[in-house]
This record gives sequence, structure tokens and C-alpha cells, in this order.
Amino acid sequence: MSKQYDAVIVGAGFGGMGAAIQLRRLGYRDLLILDREDDLGGTWHVNRYPGLAVDIPSSTYSYSFEPNPYWSRLFAPGAELKDYALHVAEKYDLRRSMRFGATVTRAEWDGSRWTVGLDGGETVTATYLLAATGFLSQPRTPDIDGIDTFRGDVVHTAAWDDACDLAGRRAAIIGTGATAVQLIPELAKAAAELTVYQRTPIWVSPKPDYAVPRALQTAFARIPQTQRLVRLLGSAVLELMMISGVIHYRRFRLANRLAERWCRAHLRRQVSDPELRRKLLPDYSFGCKRPTFSNDYFPAFTRPHVHLETSGISRIDETGVITADGRRTDIDVLVLATGFNLWDVNFPAFEIIGRDGKNLGEWWRENRFQAYEGVAVPGFPNFLSLNSPYSYSGLSYFTTIESQMKHMDRLFTAMRRRGSRVFEVTQRANDDFLARMTEKVGQSVFALGQCATANSYYFNQHGEATLLRPTSTVNAHREAVGFPLTDYTYA
Repeated sequence: MSKQYDAVIVGAGFGGMGAAIQLRRLGYRDLLILDREDDLGGTWHVNRYPGLAVDIPSSTYSYSFEPNPYWSRLFAPGAELKDYALHVAEKYDLRRSMRFGATVTRAEWDGSRWTVGLDGGETVTATYLLAATGFLSQPRTPDIDGIDTFRGDVVHTAAWDDACDLAGRRAAIIGTGATAVQLIPELAKAAAELTVYQRTPIWVSPKPDYAVPRALQTAFARIPQTQRLVRLLGSAVLELMMISGVIHYRRFRLANRLAERWCRAHLRRQVSDPELRRKLLPDYSFGCKRPTFSNDYFPAFTRPHVHLETSGISRIDETGVITADGRRTDIDVLVLATGFNLWDVNFPAFEIIGRDGKNLGEWWRENRFQAYEGVAVPGFPNFLSLNSPYSYSGLSYFTTIESQMKHMDRLFTAMRRRGSRVFEVTQRANDDFLARMTEKVGQSVFALGQCATANSYYFNQHGEATLLRPTSTVNAHREAVGFPLTDYTYA
């Protein structure tokens, strides 16, 4: 018989670790954290492409209860985020609950517990199931005719091959999202020729990146209040950008326009060629697609061996790429910066069957993507989905993680006070929350801006922007500690 756990958490990234820390605080000790990779860290373990760094200030990209005073830069490189994840796991004794190389394929509620199936046929059971598989965990391979016939090296940014040497070689990269913005300048340094295939340009603003002086790191370590102040200021700036210019677009269109002008000025300063500038300038509203920061992305395109291609790709053959207008480029290496598939295979990342055989993936796709407070779904008792519709709050993922930890604290405390072991969100509470979120999205840039050409992962296949929570982070945290307990049933 398989062992019965208090909770199974799927995913050993920052979301899964935050959930485990909160469950430990609540007294649950028998936890199992499953991850398909060979180590913890989630995104920061899987991704290791050249130029990888956090794209918001590091001071905001960490648990507030576990600050890191030793970030080397304002925007820390990816290796430091991996080290931070290792530090958190060690300090909070999480590794002993982790099991790697364990791919979850299915989970089913049997009326009293969850049975979780793993690749290979093994099953484990638990009272509670928490999905922390992340938003960007299922890489997307472009559906381009002939891509499987290419005889050169093919590498996806989410599975970077360190042995792939670009020196003296002809390379092509498909995609110009936030990942590509970091990677393209590095590829331009190494490749003899680099062709960038762009479907959608991206809004890019100046990156105020600088090394954090040792003296300041020491001050952060000795006087934690100083770092908390920096975190507060950084969070306030991000909140202003996200809430005023994007979420409250109807009332603050001027803020959105100012953000666009700031990005346009950055492009104009760095690219003198008007035709190249035109190709790199988005034709959709700021915020429809996640913007980013960079000081070296635009200059990379001004180098003589870097070529920007905006014609669609017709096909790929054994040795090169052919665009829709018939032009051919022979290459040695093909880099795929084509992002992730959120809405077809990541919501959820494995099959989840709730009460009365309710299939979560099918229900979401047939009845709109929705989750009460971004964590709970009616018909799925004792289940919390930490990467769900309307869950992502603000621009720092840690804002989302910590609001969900607060929600867990209130929910599990209420349940245990009642002597209950089973919770389930009510249909009424879910419907009310969905209606409120839908109304707020209607005030945002996603509904009122020009987003048709953004090709943004914020939008699902039904054209709804249901990824981000359309409220302030203050609101998200306030509701996490004060949602009506009657929004759940307990047994």
C-alpha cells in the first residue's frame, strides 16, 4: 500500500516551497514535494541560457520573510536565484520532503483523499493536493513545417545545451519575448551571423541595472530595515506601473501613454535607423504583453552581422529557414525562444479529476478559466492550485506566493478550528469572484487597449485575459487574510 501523506505538493520551485513552508507552520509535517526535474528551483533550475537574469529588481523578487542582502546586482543573474532557492530549501529543511525525477501524470479525489499517479505507474495518496507547477513550465515548440527535418543543432531556451558552441557559426533565433531580450545580445557576441525571426515586437524600457556595493550589502545584512525600505520602494514602482497603466487603464490612460513614450524614447536613443526602429516598435498598447527592461537588446540589432527578419516563416528544411516571401537563410544552429504553452497544457499541467469525475482541464476549457481568489475551484475538495486563472498579482511572483500563503493560513486555521479535514469552495463564492474579476478586466488595457496584435500569453484561447488578477497587490493580500470563511464548506 502507498504511504498516506498530509499533503502532496507538485512542483519544487518557489511556489511549492512557499506552500510547504506555510503547511509546516500550520503543523503539517508529513509532506511530499514532487518535481519532474533533477533538483529544486523550478524556473531557476531549468533555465540557464546566456544572459539569464530576473527582470524585476531583485529586492522584490524574494520572500519578504527571508530577504537576501547579498544580491550582486539590482537585477540579479539567474545563478543567484538558484542559489537563493537552495538556501531557502536548506534553512527551512524542505529537501527531505522533496523527490526529484517524479513526473505527476494524474490526480484523482476519491471522496476522502487524493490519489496521485506518477509516470511509471506508482501512486501516492494525500489528504491535500497542491499544484505548484508554475505558469511557464510547458515549453512551446513552434508548429512550423519542416522543423523536424533541420539537421543542425536545435536548442530551446528552457532546455539550454551548454555544449552548443556558437563561435564562428550561423545562428537563428525564433522569438522576441522577454527571454529573447536577454538572450539575443549574448548570441550576437558569439555567433558569426545571427538572424532574429520576430513575430511580435516587445515594449522595452531602460534597465537601471548596477552592481550592489559591498557596503550596501553589509548594511542590508546588519540593518534589515534598510533592505525592507528598498523593497517597499521597488514594489511601489512596480505597482504604479502595473496598476495605473494596465489594470486601471480606463481611468489612467495617460500613465499608459507615458510608459509607451518612455519606451519609444529608449528605442529612439539606441537605434538611429528609422526602418529598423519601425520594425522594433510594437503596434499594440503597453501592457497587453509583458514588457521588459534592457540596455543592450536594441543595440544588438545595429551590429552588422545581426539581421532582423519580420516576414513570417514559411518552412524550415535540412539546412535553413525560408520566409513567406521566399527568402532563404542557411544556418547551423536554431534557437527556439518560443515561450510556453499555458492554456492548452499548463492549466493544469497534469490531469486532475475532482468530485463526481469532474475533469479540471476540461471544465476550465468548456466553462471559462476561473479559480476563487486564484487558488480554489468548486468540485475539487482539499485542492489548491497555486498557478491558476486570476492568481498572478503584481509583477513579482513572490507577491502572488505570499498572498496565497496567507490564504492557506486563514483557510486551514478555520478548518482545524472546526475540527474538519475537508474543505471546498462554494459555487456561489466562485461565481461572485469570477463576476468581479470579469468586471475589473473590463476596465483594463486588456479590454480597452489595442491588444489584437500582441500575441500575448496573458490571453487564453477564448480571448480572455484571465492570467493576471486585475486588482492591486494590496487588495490581493487584504482579501487573502479576510475572505469570508463561509465561502468554503467544511466537513
